[in-house]
Amino acid sequence: MSQRDPSQLDLFTGGVSPTQARRSRKAEPVGPAPVSEEVRALGERLPQGLYLGTSSWAFPGWAGLVYDRDAAQSMLARQGLSAYARHPVLRTVGIDRTFYSPVSAVTFAEYAAQVPPGFRFLVKAHEVCTMARYPLHERYGVHRGQINDRFLQASYAADMVVAPFVEGLGDKAGPLVFQFPPQDPRSFGGPGRFVERLHAFFAALPRGPLYAVEVRNDELLTEGFAQALSELGVCPVLSAWRQMPPVVHQAVRTRALESRALVARWMLPPHLGYEEAYARYAPFDRLVDEDIVTREALAGICAAASHKGLPAFVIINNKAEGSAPLSALKLAASMDQVLSGRRGASSGSA
Repeated sequence: MSQRDPSQLDLFTGGVSPTQARRSRKAEPVGPAPVSEEVRALGERLPQGLYLGTSSWAFPGWAGLVYDRDAAQSMLARQGLSAYARHPVLRTVGIDRTFYSPVSAVTFAEYAAQVPPGFRFLVKAHEVCTMARYPLHERYGVHRGQINDRFLQASYAADMVVAPFVEGLGDKAGPLVFQFPPQDPRSFGGPGRFVERLHAFFAALPRGPLYAVEVRNDELLTEGFAQALSELGVCPVLSAWRQMPPVVHQAVRTRALESRALVARWMLPPHLGYEEAYARYAPFDRLVDEDIVTREALAGICAAASHKGLPAFVIINNKAEGSAPLSALKLAASMDQVLSGRRGASSGSA
């Protein structure tokens, strides 16, 4: 069993012991873990337009960090969101289940009812919108390896993805992310043809939602891609993922700070794949491999977005450093330091 560094626990609880923080109260709903006054003050100092959060919320290892006690994953899936949303630094969360299958407006509305007015959701669009050919994986059944006729099909996306997202979440809707998994660009005609199809797709979708695009192929980050997103008012997603260039390079190539909002997803460390990271970091209750380079880069980019008055959404995966809530707290502290330096410099020059 992993041993959490007591200093990491103190960042959240101000010294509450694991025994106290994880006490079992099976008859009561899961509540938020106690946080220190330092963390509460940090949350109050962060810009209102900064939304830090994690990929989903149902992780039993977060007892004492986000939740007040041990609870099964199934219970956290049902009850944990309300407690999660009461943490002073966590203002958004990623809904990943929608990548595998669409959900109804009713389900989205149930999520929205559990969080305060200032909270926002980042939602991943159904994967059939973004893969040109079904992967050779058993979960795709008879479709394995076949051409996907719903790839960038605007009518399907509008009815099955956009409509329930808008109706169910209302003003708590954040970015709707269309994530394009790693795939052979020749399957959709190469980078140039991809831009053309992407432009036609978003031009046909309902106006209003904050759309965002994440690609996992470096060769798709072309000038044409950046221009198309700019024309459409669609945000690029900065993806901290091992086969993509550093997030600062992505920000420059996609003109991320000229978009309607900054959107970033901190997914994996540079040296590990998904399965390796999962095995190394579970149960996600401590930082194992701190990625200070990515953290400081994101802090700087978020601060630049704040300076320009842009909202910034950053979703962090447990497999980025070992524990997404602790990564969010460290990132918040880094950004606070950058902003404090800017405030100090501005005051000194006044």
